[in-house]
Amino acid sequence: MVPWLLVAALLSRSGQSLSSLVESRIEKFPISGEINRRVEDATAVMQALWDAYEPGSISANQVDGISVEYADWRFNLRASNTEPVIRLNVEARGDRDLLNQKTDELLNQIGGSSA
Repeated sequence: MVPWLLVAALLSRSGQSLSSLVESRIEKFPISGEINRRVEDATAVMQALWDAYEPGSISANQVDGISVEYADWRFNLRASNTEPVIRLNVEARGDRDLLNQKTDELLNQIGGSSA
């Protein structure tokens, strides 16, 4: 209940609609959404991306797949437990072009086919 009260207070103070507030957040932090790719060897793909991206990152972990963060973008890649699919999520800070560039870059390295 408390989160909804906070949202109601924000809407009241800002005078904006909920959809416009959500749109402004999406502009500030664009996301790729979850992209599923069917691959032959998810473990090998994830290890290759870890080896390529972890060294230059400001933060990286392997808690839920691999999560790697840079100053202006980050991504998470995890394997499905039930099918030969990996799931990619990419986020950027206010730069849709960077988001698109990094998403394409990662998808090219992942290979595979759309799932």
